[in-house]
Amino acid sequence: MPIPLLTNIVITLILAIAVLYLSNRFRIPAIVGLLVTGVLVGPHGLHLIHSIQQVELLAEIGVVLLLFTIGLEFSLRSLLKIRHTILMGGTLQMLFTILVVFGISRLAGQPRGESVFIGFLISLSSTAIVLKFLQERSEVDTPHGRTTLSILIFQDIMVVPLILVTPLLGGATLQFNQSFFLLLAQGIGLVGLVIVAAEWVVPWLFFQIARTRSRELFLLSVITLCLAVAWLTAKVGLSLALGAFLAGLIISESEFNHEALSNIIPFRDVFTSIFFISIGMLLNLGFLLQNPILIILGTIGVISLKSIQAGLAVIFLGFPLRTAVLVGLALSQVGEFSFVLSKIGVDSGLLPGNTYQLFLSVSVLSMAATPFILKFAPTGSSLALRLPFPSRIKLGWKFSQAELLPPRLPALGAHLIIAGFGVNGRNVSRAAKMAGVPYIIIEMNPETVRNKQAEGEPIFFGDAAHEAVLEHAGVKTAKVMVVAISDPIATRRITSLAHKLNPRLYIIVRTRFVREMKPLLELGANEVIPEEFETSVEIFSRVLSKYLIPRNEIEKFITEVRSDGYEMFRSLAVKTTETVNLGFHLDNLEISAIRVSNQSSVIGKSLAETGFREKYGVTVLAIRRDSSLQANPESGTVIQAHDLVIVLGLPDDISRVASVFHHVES
Repeated sequence: MPIPLLTNIVITLILAIAVLYLSNRFRIPAIVGLLVTGVLVGPHGLHLIHSIQQVELLAEIGVVLLLFTIGLEFSLRSLLKIRHTILMGGTLQMLFTILVVFGISRLAGQPRGESVFIGFLISLSSTAIVLKFLQERSEVDTPHGRTTLSILIFQDIMVVPLILVTPLLGGATLQFNQSFFLLLAQGIGLVGLVIVAAEWVVPWLFFQIARTRSRELFLLSVITLCLAVAWLTAKVGLSLALGAFLAGLIISESEFNHEALSNIIPFRDVFTSIFFISIGMLLNLGFLLQNPILIILGTIGVISLKSIQAGLAVIFLGFPLRTAVLVGLALSQVGEFSFVLSKIGVDSGLLPGNTYQLFLSVSVLSMAATPFILKFAPTGSSLALRLPFPSRIKLGWKFSQAELLPPRLPALGAHLIIAGFGVNGRNVSRAAKMAGVPYIIIEMNPETVRNKQAEGEPIFFGDAAHEAVLEHAGVKTAKVMVVAISDPIATRRITSLAHKLNPRLYIIVRTRFVREMKPLLELGANEVIPEEFETSVEIFSRVLSKYLIPRNEIEKFITEVRSDGYEMFRSLAVKTTETVNLGFHLDNLEISAIRVSNQSSVIGKSLAETGFREKYGVTVLAIRRDSSLQANPESGTVIQAHDLVIVLGLPDDISRVASVFHHVES
């Protein structure tokens, strides 16, 4: 390896480690830190690296691996079964954005091809930043989280056709038809290759490779397939990135896709980090300092434009205004794939120097602003609800459809309201039905509402964070309300509003984390059940049972934990009880289940006749026969073939008695 290249890599990685450490301390997204690293290390920053061509070569590998892993995470079958929100929401968001940006660019005097291409760049958002934020705040399963993720998935899929179309936008008009038909023929050929390879060639090939149990061979095969397909697409005039995506699709159809993904992710992370650093190197600080007002206004314009267009797309889908605002703000930045696309646009002559620098500056600033925008999003949605929008916009036009409401709500009183029909909501409704407790369900998934209404469930479509929806559910006459949704912001709003409308209402709230308990109790919740500690309760109860702690002692401990608001788990000063220590004195004993074979000599004998305790030192605790379990069997119980005998004893004694169950005694 040439020494200058090694020097550049070492300098880049050392600075990246320092910047990423500071980014982590200040909770700045890693991608922003990598971009800043590129700005500092590049020719427009500290001049530590003057030539970026060598770094761009490694960055190209990063792009290839990034698209390869995206292909691995999709599949041809899943793409054919794409859901309504992904298809419609993504299409509307990208179409609205491209059309508006095209119109603005044309008014500014930009050529047609360049105007369309700028629309492509602005329409894409950052999957990496937004998804990480949603995961950290446990909002992936919320209505706005699912909708945001759906649109991001659609954008990621559309990167490939955008890469294909971009060179055509920069081509001569007279050669358009010829290029189009050539591209179409190449595309059909590649799709045929993908189908044949995915269905027959790759599964068989990787099965043979997996049989060797060689990690090195498997990893080399995955990387070779990725690079080979990328090389093939480049040879026919298409992009390396497209080939990498197709290679990922080919492997995704086999049972080895998860293993391939786990092997390739470390390489992808390293090389894509270098890719983002290389993008930062392209940012001209001189241009940024010379045009601060233009860049700031451009950044504000892009964020505002994208928020509005994405929000409109969500409203068109029928979601309420609150969801539309949250999704719009989440998708307001320029995405990482816009940088990939921009380099192709530069090569195609679609982005002149100043326009490219303006795009880079605006993109980096929009990504850097994303964490602050997402933190402001709940407040922004609350402010939007105070504006005089029509109720059909605030509640979502689907919420006003008569078919989504029960034809006649029962005359309820002292009833139970269930907000959210996920796993917890379903279990609560099932228990209420069995106990004869009248209840009504509020749910935001229209498909769930339609299906459950057909089954006779008292469920209707609405956002429980709205006063009109709660009043429709009879909140003023209800006795108990269970809030079981995954959106922490909406949970607070629902709790506060329900308590305000009916101070006598007993509100039980399920939340994800214990830190949410105090705010929810202050807002009017009577009981708050944090999932993380309920999981801990279940885990420690099973652990204690393994140490043969009496069940009544375990139940007593669970009651103590819950009665003090889980303070026992949060305090390190809690003393361990004597019953917990007792279990450690039994650590030499084992409980094992042994199946009686057809050849066993104990078949037809009673427990007293076998003499398990006298001869082998083990105690029979229970016998399972077919679907019945006989606990603490009497001495006269006769053993039969295929019985499952549960015994207690020392490991060596159990091993000796197991041979009696399996074989005829000599």
